[in-house]
Amino acid sequence: MTSYVIRRIILGVPTLAAISVISFFIIQLPEGDFLDRKIAQLEQEFGDRSSLERVEALRVRYGLDRPLWNRYINWVAGFARGDFGESFEYEREVKEVIWERLGFTVLISLGSLVLTYMVAIPLGIYSATHQHKWSDNLLTMVSFIGMSIPGFLLALGLMVFAFEAFGVPLCGLFSLEYEGAPWSWGKFEDLLKHLWIPLIVVGINGTAELMRIMRGNLLDVLGQPFINTARAKGVKEWVAITKHAVRIAINPLISHMGMSLPRLFSGAALVSIVLGLPTVGPLLLRSLLNEDIYLSGTILMMYSLLLLIGNLLADIGLACADPRIRYE
Repeated sequence: MTSYVIRRIILGVPTLAAISVISFFIIQLPEGDFLDRKIAQLEQEFGDRSSLERVEALRVRYGLDRPLWNRYINWVAGFARGDFGESFEYEREVKEVIWERLGFTVLISLGSLVLTYMVAIPLGIYSATHQHKWSDNLLTMVSFIGMSIPGFLLALGLMVFAFEAFGVPLCGLFSLEYEGAPWSWGKFEDLLKHLWIPLIVVGINGTAELMRIMRGNLLDVLGQPFINTARAKGVKEWVAITKHAVRIAINPLISHMGMSLPRLFSGAALVSIVLGLPTVGPLLLRSLLNEDIYLSGTILMMYSLLLLIGNLLADIGLACADPRIRYE
């Protein structure tokens, strides 16, 4: 296992290098850049030589006067010392801009992930063990509805329901009086009042999907010979299901969890935009639209790194959960 982990880490280095090259150059394929729009804005506002001198100073400041390959090397070399460049739009360090939104992103995404697995696994087990009964048919119908409803549409519906039920708009994570205020018990309570909507919206699609996966896999495992052998030996039904069948059927969910690790930091971008949430997902979309190359490139690299780490952790988790899996 140790040699397998080391080999995967070594293979991950060229993978990240290739992703960094592709993402950095693709972001800059469209003609023009952020400063080209800045030049047009300054010329429209001032139209004098001082504005052009200011633009030239910005171009030197961000290194846009150097060749593309040189900017890429400097950007990648800064990763080792924690320097990811400077955001064009925010005129601040990239790590500072991301760090401001990281806490809320992890809170929403991790909370929805825990909620998803806590609900999906028991419901999937119950649905599989009560196949073709009215409860199984009801859960199947609910899961199909949950998988088919777009997250942003559900977010809009819950916002309308919250406004009609509580009389206050639950957009964002804080009310106006607590926005930007120092942390207090009142601000924490206000956060909890706003937090339930994004948790439900982000988690409901994943819950429906994982419930269907768990049900299908468990039905396959329950028909295997070793389960019938366990029953024939007098093993109680709930022991055969929980100790033997679920342990095998849960493997795809472990793999899915590894793929879900980047979602902890994306924060469901479209849902976050609709709900006005301060997460990393909308930040990535805005940086791509504005060609903020260092900010968008750093977020893409962060997602890629999390995907590699998630896959590695999923493989290790599979080896621990299923004794049949061995890595040579």
